[in-house]
Amino acid sequence: MIDHLQPYPKYLDSEMPWLGRIPAHWEVRRNGRLFSQRNETGFPDLPILEVSLKTGVRVRDFDNSTRRQVMSDREKYKRARQHDIAYNMMRMWQGAVGVAPVDGLVSPAYIVAKPLPETDSRYYGYLFRIGAYMDEVNKFSRGIVSDRNRLYWEDFKQMPSPFPPPDEQAAIVRFLDHVDRRIRRYIRAKRQLIALLNEQKQAIIHRAVTRGLDPNMRLKPSGVEWLGEVPEHWSVRRNGFLFRERKEPGDPNLPLLVVSLRTGVTIGDEVDDSGRPKRLIQNRENYRTVRQGDLSYNMMRLWQGAVGVAPVDGLVSPAYVVVTPITELETGFYELLFRSAEYMAEVNRCSTGIVSDRNRCYWDNFKQLVAPFPPPDEQRSIVGYLDHRLRLIDTAIEGQEREVTLLREYRARLIADVVTGKLDVREAAARLPDEADDGDAAADDPLEGEEPTDDAELNGAPEEVDV
Repeated sequence: MIDHLQPYPKYLDSEMPWLGRIPAHWEVRRNGRLFSQRNETGFPDLPILEVSLKTGVRVRDFDNSTRRQVMSDREKYKRARQHDIAYNMMRMWQGAVGVAPVDGLVSPAYIVAKPLPETDSRYYGYLFRIGAYMDEVNKFSRGIVSDRNRLYWEDFKQMPSPFPPPDEQAAIVRFLDHVDRRIRRYIRAKRQLIALLNEQKQAIIHRAVTRGLDPNMRLKPSGVEWLGEVPEHWSVRRNGFLFRERKEPGDPNLPLLVVSLRTGVTIGDEVDDSGRPKRLIQNRENYRTVRQGDLSYNMMRLWQGAVGVAPVDGLVSPAYVVVTPITELETGFYELLFRSAEYMAEVNRCSTGIVSDRNRCYWDNFKQLVAPFPPPDEQRSIVGYLDHRLRLIDTAIEGQEREVTLLREYRARLIADVVTGKLDVREAAARLPDEADDGDAAADDPLEGEEPTDDAELNGAPEEVDV
């Protein structure tokens, strides 16, 4: 169906560089002729709506949310009626805009736009989120700091937008909804496969770092609940008997290292061919030196796996702890152990702090944690085995993630081409069967973090635990 889409038979110049040519029977209208502003307050019993940069406007799920925010003065929140457009003034240039799925309340920092007759807000919900339109939004926004510019109503209503005939707007929405559902299903299936592969990785790691490589090895109780039985020739030691904390002052001539939740410790500075930093770290007197082969972890994110072996001598944030072995061991073995799900849960249990997801694992906490201690040569054998096994799984995961990326790019390109009139979908839409939305609009990519756009909520944990 998609392969047979063709351009419209006749075009004219829109006189807008970002839009280019449009079908000859389309118009260009300013948004003030498409929407009117809705400023209604005093409806405290309506549900709270939020804008996600990924999925547009949705009802906020307080029960399953990791964000703790008390909604006060609900009387001041704006009402958005079903099918209204709502956007965050400061974030619309990033895609913080969408169609209200139900009557609800939005932040006073949002603009609510009521569609006028002949305006299908669902079509504009697609249009306003394409890259070219977001660039235009940025041009029309105003403010002192560029990334804090606001798109006020007076500016929004002056923006020109394409205006297909109303029945064609509906046909475009019908077609894009159908394609979007199919692509979301493909992405969800691939994400489920990625989740299974990651579970397989965790099972392989846990089995190797707690039981060794010989399935016939005789076991003994470790005396540690989370660890269970270990090979009888292994010992179990506290981390304080394996490592000491390194408190060497930071050397600004060393490259900056950061911890990624996915890849461990990596170089954060640009470096030249010799590995030396291209720039000096200024005003970093409190930073710490980490030596090649040391382990470094982020105190606040160790429970998520923010730990790794330093690939080179470097400089790390004071929010990190640096530990160096005090006995012969393979630090790569302990990186794998500390990034295992069971160990991360133990770290979380032993961390301290006022807020659970901001608990810190200080050196005094870390040194009391226990770990299995195989003979050093066996540790190296386990690392070598896991390096091979995990590389195969990582290759499969990377392949699936590339396909997800390509699907997202294809979806974005198709939406842009259809809403700007580059492809004619009228006949294709007319041939589509009736189908109900499967209700998974927010679940096309369950492993991709959803980022709400209220200013108070822009402090979620990033994947890259940097300085």
